Amino acid sequence: MQQGQMAYDRAITVFSPDGRLFQVEYAREAVKKGSTALGIKFKDGVALISEKKVRSRLVEKTSLEKIQLIDDRVAAVTSGLVADARVLIDFARISDQQEKVTYGSLMNIENLVKRVADQMQQYTQYGGVRPYGVSIIFAGLDSIGPRLFDCDPAGTINEYKCVSIGAGKDQVTAYLEKEYKENLSEDEAIRMGIAALKSAVADESSMKEPEIASIKMGETFHVFTSEEVSKYLN
Repeated sequence: MQQGQMAYDRAITVFSPDGRLFQVEYAREAVKKGSTALGIKFKDGVALISEKKVRSRLVEKTSLEKIQLIDDRVAAVTSGLVADARVLIDFARISDQQEKVTYGSLMNIENLVKRVADQMQQYTQYGGVRPYGVSIIFAGLDSIGPRLFDCDPAGTINEYKCVSIGAGKDQVTAYLEKEYKENLSEDEAIRMGIAALKSAVADESSMKEPEIASIKMGETFHVFTSEEVSKYLN
């Protein structure tokens, strides 16, 4: 580490002379060590796909869940520190229920994503805390239609047609920028997403049983079973 940098990376509240917050950048590096995942829109819905890394054959595979349901019409996939992700998913679920109690339904997914992003942003400007070491992709349906957002450790949010996070983000993004087309069918989108992940994942064993979930207009989120996933792998 350069000596000049050391003076500015010990506190989250201190900018370096070139305008950088090193602790936020370190949090982004933690995300780059996480599982690769993506979200992709199709003609009448949106899908989430994630590799599943099983560190030991002693681990129960069913205990490893990368895709989390926020409610029937909103789901999220995370990459980075698992414990940080769990806390933010719980926060998102509570925020979702609060909006439903207040307004009767979740009218706009963007409002939910902004609340989570605000929570993450607060941990980049106060002393005595550290940024969340996780990025999240939110997907679902609202009054506007299919929606797909990502949120990074700085609390920055963007809406996408397709987006990736995790260790293989750059490779997956390059693949999707080349191959993605508007108005894909659900099957086409899922097959494209799996191909994109395979292009970026070094350990092929993590793609033997990826997690997949999707939602179509007028329906609720469906998490694919092992049998349904195997059809796409074959």
